[in-house]
Parts: sequence; C-alpha cells; structure tokens
Amino acid sequence: MTSDGMTSDSRPDRSGGPAGQAWGTTALRLRYPGILALDDVSVTVIPGEVTAVVGGDGAGKTSLLRCLAGVLRPAAGEVRRPPKSRIGFLSASSGIYPDLTVAENLAFRATAYGLRGEPASRRAADLTEQAGLADARDRLAANLSGGMRQKLGVIAALLHHPELLILDEPTTGVDPVSRSGLWWLIASAAADGSAVILATTYLDDAQRAARVLVLDEGCPLASGTPEQIAQAMPGSVRSVSVRPAGPAADRAWRRGTGWRVWDPDGTEPSDGTPVEPDLQDAVVVAALARQSQREPRESVPGRLIQPASERARAASPRQAGPLVESVAVSCRFGSVTAVADVSIAVRAGEIVGLLGANGAGKTTLIRMLLGLIPPTSGEVRLLGQPPSRETRRRIGYVPQGLGLYDDLTAAENMTFAEAVFGGRAASRQAEDVLAGTSGRAGLPVGQLPLGLQRRVAFAQALAHRPDVLILDEPTSGVDPLGRTRLWQTIAEAVETGAGALVSTHYMEEAQECDRLVIMADGIVVATGTAEQIIGDAQVTVVEAADWTAAFSTLKRAGLPVSLAGRGLRVPGVSPAEVLRALPSGCQVHTEPATLEERFFDLLRAPGTEAVPA
Repeated sequence: MTSDGMTSDSRPDRSGGPAGQAWGTTALRLRYPGILALDDVSVTVIPGEVTAVVGGDGAGKTSLLRCLAGVLRPAAGEVRRPPKSRIGFLSASSGIYPDLTVAENLAFRATAYGLRGEPASRRAADLTEQAGLADARDRLAANLSGGMRQKLGVIAALLHHPELLILDEPTTGVDPVSRSGLWWLIASAAADGSAVILATTYLDDAQRAARVLVLDEGCPLASGTPEQIAQAMPGSVRSVSVRPAGPAADRAWRRGTGWRVWDPDGTEPSDGTPVEPDLQDAVVVAALARQSQREPRESVPGRLIQPASERARAASPRQAGPLVESVAVSCRFGSVTAVADVSIAVRAGEIVGLLGANGAGKTTLIRMLLGLIPPTSGEVRLLGQPPSRETRRRIGYVPQGLGLYDDLTAAENMTFAEAVFGGRAASRQAEDVLAGTSGRAGLPVGQLPLGLQRRVAFAQALAHRPDVLILDEPTSGVDPLGRTRLWQTIAEAVETGAGALVSTHYMEEAQECDRLVIMADGIVVATGTAEQIIGDAQVTVVEAADWTAAFSTLKRAGLPVSLAGRGLRVPGVSPAEVLRALPSGCQVHTEPATLEERFFDLLRAPGTEAVPA
C-alpha cells in the first residue's frame, strides 16, 4: 500500500502533504525469489532532517530505498511518499551519463523533471557553483573523479527542489574532501526543507544524521537518534587492553588500539574499565545479540590466520629494522610532482594509517614502496633492501578491488595464491573462512556477499604468512561488526611481528591505527597518533532552536559549517566570529576537534610541520 502527497506547482509544498506528515515505511516486507530481502522494516523521514540507513552489503539498504522511491513494490506493509515527481533519487551508481558533460547531464535531468527556460538554467548554475563544479561544466562526466561524479548525481537529484531526497550510498568510496562536500550539499537540502534519507555502511556518516536505522540481512537491528540507540543498548560495555579468553572472546571486538567487551547481563567483571556506550558500540552489540540468537556457532567468523602461538613458531625470522621505508622520495611525471620529499617507515608490530584526499600522492607512494614505479629521487627499502620480486613475495596485499577472480570459488582462489606465493594450507584456510556459511563453499567468489569476499581476500593475503601487509580501503562496504572482525585480523597479524600500512578514507578507521601519516599535495603534513595530531585543536559548536535557519545564515556568511544530527559545528572559526554571523537566540561553545576536523585544517595549510611521533 502506498500514499502519495500531491502538490501542483514546480516547487514542492514543504508540509510533506498533510501538515506535519513525514514520509517513510511501516512493517515493510519485500521478497525476491528465494530471499526475504526486508522483514518488518519501518523508517521515518521528516522534512528538514537527515535519516541514515546503516548496514553492510546485502543488509537491505538499497531495497528499502527503492521501495520508498516507488521502484519496487513490497509484498506487505505501507509506504508513504510524495508523488514521484517530487522525489529526488541518487542510485549507488550515481545515475550520471558518462558520455554527456556536466551541463548536459543537468539539462537532461531538468527536462525529465519538466523544468525549462531561465529558472532551470539558473537553478543548474547555482547548484553547480555550490558543488564546486563550475569549472567542470563542459567536462565529460566520464572524466570526473569519483567524488565529483557523486556531487553531480546529488545536484541532479536536487534540481527540482525535491520534497523527498533519497541517496543510495552517496559517500562510499570517495575521499574525505569530496565526502565533506557531499555532506554540505545534503545538509543544504535538509535546511531547504527536504526530507533526506541516505544509505551508508559507515557509522561516522550515521553520526551526522538526526535519525538512524540499522539493518542486517533485511532485519532492523536498531532505530532512533544516535543517542537513543546508544541508551537502549542492553547490558554494559567495558574497555580492556587485550582480548579476553573464554566465552567473553566471542563478545569482544577491536576498538581503537584496545578492545571492548559486551556483558549482556550488565555485570562488570573486575578486569577492564566501564565505558559509556556510543553509537558504534551499540550497533556492534546489536549485531552480536542477533548472531547469538540466530546461531551461536556463527557468532565469530572463521579464523583468518593461525593462533598467534602457532604462527610465531612457523614464521620466518623478522626484519630487525623498518619493514618498509622511504627516505626523502619524490616522484615526478613530466612537470607534475606527485610525491615530494616524503619519508615514512613501517616497523614490525605496528599499524600505520595513510590518509589524504584524492591526488594527495598516497597511491603513488604505495606503488613506489612496492617497487612498481621507481622514485625520481630518494630511496625506497622493502625489508631492508630495494624492492624486488623476492621481497614482494613477503607482502600480503589487499587492493580496493580485492584482487580475487570472480569466476573461481574461494578455495580455488586460495589454491592459486598458494601456487604463486608458496603458502601452506591455503585451501583449508578458505574452508575456515566459509565455516558457518553452508551452501556457499561451491559458489564463485563473484556471487558471495561483499563482506565474505573481503574475508576471502584477507585470508588469501595472509596465507603465505607475510612480513608486511599493505591494505587499500580494506573494509569498504562491510557492516560494522564485520569491519571490527577484519580489523581484528589485521591486529592479530601485527601482534605476531608483521607490519601493516593501511590506506583509508574514513576517520573512524584511522582510530584503529597505532600511528598516522597524513598527506596533502604530495607532501606529509602530519605524523603521529590520532591524539598527537588533534592536539589542542578546538571547534565551535552552535546550539540553535532551528538548526536550518542557523545553517542557512552561516552558509550565506561563507563559513565552513557542518551538520551533526540537529547541531552544527564550525571548525577553524572563533566563537566570536560565528556568533556575529548568527541570528539572535543562538548559543555557541567550543569542544575538542575531531580527527576529521583537524584533517581539514591540515589540508587547508599544506606544509604544516609534522607532529612528532
């Protein structure tokens, strides 16, 4: 059953149909052949707010959004939405025509929405300017970066002032700078009165939303504001320095450089420190609770590497000095300097995070460290010597594209890796990875869920007991619990003496690293722990009865305002300056900056002296 609100002019009635009505679903069920894709899913999307739907690949996020958009018809339940002409929709593929220019894509979409003449041209020009795409108006969409394509997709969906804006994973796979720009567009749409719902796999995206729905295999795990979800978490959580033994190990997960343990009955054993759970803790606990109710044996994924004691006995002697090192390396392509005078080192027993926007030089640096391209100047050492075929055999590499053969099974992929690297027991490891997933062992990897594909890629990279792990966006698209398990795998490898270099776009994951290296414009602008890099940096926080009015005012003033639930944060601007720009009745105060906010400070001032490690 569906109910469509009706309006008559080209600009939507912001009331959402009847006064105060919100859009959404109630008790939604959707079936595909042999699969229950959505089971009793309800979500509310309110004008002037952002709602986030969180879950990994296969959780049901896209199915829910497509039902809400009217693309799919559910088997049961109610869908409340405005007329389709009042809906803006961004698919996971961005919905942009690669062989049209930016301007042509917008003109085509405007025609589809029935927008013509000067108003349509002015709206397209305004949105293009806001998205930072004015200089790319005549560029083919195929030649845009991933972040620019996503921005183009969002403004195309915004052309007709939609009453309901539906965005399917708008920030997945884009760098932090593009992600910030996308969130600015999303907040602007909500401030303009649109009801916004978006899908994401990342909880730091969800923290920005006013409301959150967490899905797992089509079932709702939690819903409400981030604060409500955290407060409703059953039991208690404590922080410990090492993973506990016994049954508690199944209820433990990596968090930062330590561990969290969930105690379902709320009792707090003597070991560990009680912590106030946040959204990330609550979502992981909800996933653990569902797994334990469904099938206790599946509560922990199959082991990806040997126990530390066994692996330590089997491993070869470890490198005494840095495992991977660059000394004042530079790389130039013609007149373009991609990397300039960069020195980094990865030692045994540590996880080093490599952060930076697209074009910062991260990929070029990694390719030099692997010996795939030579440095123009400087020196690269891999396991104490120049990179070679022999030293590369001691690397475990997980590229963003996973590096698996889609038409081979997991065991066949592992057998191939065994032949290449000379690893042992690779096929048995693949069987361990697939433990508890009956009926999938014979499937080609391309037909497995993304989270399981990533576990296979990790197992393949670890099968030959590498000395060095190099991981590019290793957990993209994985659900929150699966992500903690993959980081657990990285930590276990490092605990036995390996070193890991991890490139990531997400600050939530940067907290899992022992040390960070931040690059901008080909140089290193900061190194150290997350706490060292943040230092005493502060951010101005705005408290306003009407966040939309305050956001619009700060936006017109040209201040770098960002949305966090129903609150606003203005990094790099003093409280006095923010207060002068705000309407009366608003209050401001300062809070410690986040790593992401400090990251943008560093990007705005390349050449900043590195923080000492």
